[in-house]
Amino acid sequence: MAKVNEIFYSLQGEGWFTGTPAVFVRFSGCNKACPFCDTQHEEGVEMDLAEIVEAVKAFPARHVILTGGEPALQVTPLLVDMLHALGCFVQIETNGSAPVTSEIDWITCSPKGDYKICLPRVDELKIVYQGQDVEAIASRIAATHLFLQPCSGENIPETVDYILAHPWWRLSLQTHKLINIP
Repeated sequence: MAKVNEIFYSLQGEGWFTGTPAVFVRFSGCNKACPFCDTQHEEGVEMDLAEIVEAVKAFPARHVILTGGEPALQVTPLLVDMLHALGCFVQIETNGSAPVTSEIDWITCSPKGDYKICLPRVDELKIVYQGQDVEAIASRIAATHLFLQPCSGENIPETVDYILAHPWWRLSLQTHKLINIP
């Protein structure tokens, strides 16, 4: 059983897969309390793995994004295996503080706070930029792709300036919010 906030179909709005049709499985619950989080953790329903897979199956895309909250607290190897059996590409968006199953196809780590990252690999490091020392964070996490994302779209000029001065970073905007889709 897992507590699921919502399952919906939309376009990925952030990071490497921006614009990709995807099924989002948003889990409730997290081990952090970020003030900018868009998950209503008090909401959600208990679902078994078969119910989650059935809900995913209802949509045409086979790119599945496990998000939250902190999905790593609830995602199991069996769920990932069941999604793979449907032909799904499985991405997780995690803060990195809890281990994830190695069967995940793409790991997006968006670290919050100062803690040890518990991930087998990081395909995409996405930092919500608030002026912090992102180079120190990136030096602790070997990631294939580096993204900075303005915090709630409020500090776009500072984020752009930082990326222009440090061109190994790429800009990630919350395009789903810009174009008003879920």
